[in-house]
Amino acid sequence: RGYLDKITAIGPRTVGSPENEVLAVNYLLEQIRAIERESTDAHKISVDIQRPTGSFSIDFLGGFTSYYANITNVVVKLEPRNGAEHAVLSNCHFDSVPNTPGASDDAVSCAVMLEILNTLSKSSEPLQHAVIFLFNGAEENILQASHGFITQHEWAKSIRAFINLEAAGVGGRELVFQTGPENPWLVQAYVAAAKHPFASVVAQEVFQSGIIPADTDFRIYRDFGNVPGIDLAFIENGYIYHTKYDTSDRILTDSIQRAGDNILSVLKYLATSDKLAKSFEYRHGNVVFFDVFGLFVLAYPARVGTIMNYITAAIAFLYLSKKVLQPKTKAIPNLRKVFTAFGLTLLSWVCTLVSVLIVAVFISLIGRSLSWYTHFYVSVFLYGTAAAAKLILVHTLAKKYFYKNMNEQYLGDIFFDASLMIWSIALAVITQMGLCSAFICTFWVAFPLLAKLMTHKEFSQKGATMKFVMMYMLGMFVPYLYVMYLSWTVFEMFTPIMGRSGSEILPDAVLAGFIVVITMILSSYFINFIYLVKSTKTTLITLTTVFVVTLILVCSGIFFPYSSDAANPKPKRVFLQHTSRRFHDLDGNVVKSDAGIWINGFDYNGISHITPHVPEINDTIRTPCEEQAPFCGLPWILPVHFMFRLVKNWYLPAPEMYPRSPIHFKVLSKDLISWNSVRLSFEVSGPSHMSLYVRPHEGSALSAWSLGNGIPVASLGGDYFVFYSRGLQASPWHFWVELTTPEKHSDGIVSLAIAAHYFFGQDQKSPQLLALLERFPNWTFSSGWSCTYDLFVF
Repeated sequence: RGYLDKITAIGPRTVGSPENEVLAVNYLLEQIRAIERESTDAHKISVDIQRPTGSFSIDFLGGFTSYYANITNVVVKLEPRNGAEHAVLSNCHFDSVPNTPGASDDAVSCAVMLEILNTLSKSSEPLQHAVIFLFNGAEENILQASHGFITQHEWAKSIRAFINLEAAGVGGRELVFQTGPENPWLVQAYVAAAKHPFASVVAQEVFQSGIIPADTDFRIYRDFGNVPGIDLAFIENGYIYHTKYDTSDRILTDSIQRAGDNILSVLKYLATSDKLAKSFEYRHGNVVFFDVFGLFVLAYPARVGTIMNYITAAIAFLYLSKKVLQPKTKAIPNLRKVFTAFGLTLLSWVCTLVSVLIVAVFISLIGRSLSWYTHFYVSVFLYGTAAAAKLILVHTLAKKYFYKNMNEQYLGDIFFDASLMIWSIALAVITQMGLCSAFICTFWVAFPLLAKLMTHKEFSQKGATMKFVMMYMLGMFVPYLYVMYLSWTVFEMFTPIMGRSGSEILPDAVLAGFIVVITMILSSYFINFIYLVKSTKTTLITLTTVFVVTLILVCSGIFFPYSSDAANPKPKRVFLQHTSRRFHDLDGNVVKSDAGIWINGFDYNGISHITPHVPEINDTIRTPCEEQAPFCGLPWILPVHFMFRLVKNWYLPAPEMYPRSPIHFKVLSKDLISWNSVRLSFEVSGPSHMSLYVRPHEGSALSAWSLGNGIPVASLGGDYFVFYSRGLQASPWHFWVELTTPEKHSDGIVSLAIAAHYFFGQDQKSPQLLALLERFPNWTFSSGWSCTYDLFVF
């Protein structure tokens, strides 16, 4: 904890700031030197400060190209006295996003790594392999420092595996949410070594599907270093991740201890493992892995899982066919009945999903979105009760009008078979798709089938006896408990993300969809009880009452989405950029200039809750799009334009701001490469963060540039985005772009804009920006900085 407090006491550590490049680096070096002095003779410690310059393209967010100059890595190698050929890497980052202390993201991981280095260096037993500790100084700049290390550092060649320590929340347990690619021996190492395991292949498949707008250094080591690894992240309390509330006092000592125990054990295991040296021999195959309530992890090869899944599905289909097709004379009517029940079950699910989504869309349209953001129970009372009531209603109506005089037990039996059939089909399909998460379907086929076979005698007797109900419940216990445990983890991760997922996504629709899916899963084997019980009236009335009361309360606005509670804040995120813009024509003359404070609310609610506090921020000042300019002529720091509609951001007129260290942009040369190809060379110097936006005019094409691997990568929407950052100092940025164009254009061939972002120091906040930030309510986290924007045409 001492290390953590000292790192966060430095304050926000933005790349390029003295806090990040000098104070944090000096503190780390002091601690490493102190550890080195105390280390035993069994080990050798080497320290290196790396300041790489490089460039790469990445398809994260809207897709963009990254360029970095002179950023900082602090690299420590702990190895046996006589050296080691192979190494395992442990990675954290000490930089933070602007305006936040970054305790959980990611100072705590660096504190844990210092403590592990200290522990290992004092051990009298030498390790078999080297352990490389990378304290990287530019992760928040979208993974730049890890790229600089893995592609340029001499020690990178010896790395056979890595552990990446990240955060998507503040404290709690650290979840293994990515492993590999392939390399099943790594998961086995975690299973064997971790003292408090928490891992899920479901989390891995959700994260890698891209539906969470985040990425980690794992991607860089995998894609640019071709190294397999384990990705861990703290996931609790994501509400304050990347905000001023991410302070060291909010991370419990237990949480730090737990992470330290796990990572130390796993690193030690890998550094003494024979498999590390021959990792390429064990690289093939995927693993199904999941923890059982945090007690231990079950892991087995995916191919074994595939065989198990298909066998389970085959047994279920065998059971169903035997039941339906005997006696042969009744085979056709039996089939018809099972398929009718199958269809009705699917219909009830579709009706439920549609009905609940209509409620969610209605709530969003009347401006009551995210009413559950601070009060989670509201989502269950609103969408959970609606989903359960709708499901029960559909089946009650079917029982009353469609199955008028049929035997209840026979109906119960048929609907059980229908659910079993749905899960068996799902199991076969998901396994065929190659998803490891299919193990959940195996639970939902195997356990209910066992329960059914065990209770078959009781079930065939008259009346659903208590014994039958008890046995049935017992059979369902494992899948129910596991799905509820998994659902809670999913909610814990996803609910906070809804507060930072942009203005395009309806968070209520996403959460309502989740709740409906979980209701469908949990109710799948209880649908048959609707046909077994005498009446569902009381249940329906209770559920409907709870739903209606909650709906009225939500519509009345009693549940305010955000909270400034000191112990447990759930702030609204707002970004404010005091911007000065200049638009130049082909001759270099300024044809338009303006200045204003550009405001982005990071969730679906926009600024509707802020207007009462700051009346001038209202819908009359919505941001206009400059159609002729790339990215609408706005100074995006990253290409997240697709997450925000222009009707959901605002441009408040303000006086022009004059930074003390303005940007210098000049054209070095214009060269004709061939009859239809021209190369433009530029020089730029400015602050530590700049964004370059390029739009070739109609008929022209950007064919090459000096960035990334030389092939330009367009961002979503067709414009090109380059993210530039540098350390404390760097020589001016030189780059060129090559365009092909069929003939002369009177209006030029390319529009090129550059934005300079002032994230720290004297230029960060103008007096007008400071005054505006002061007026924001205390339940907001408002991150502000200044920037300039210049558009040129060539």
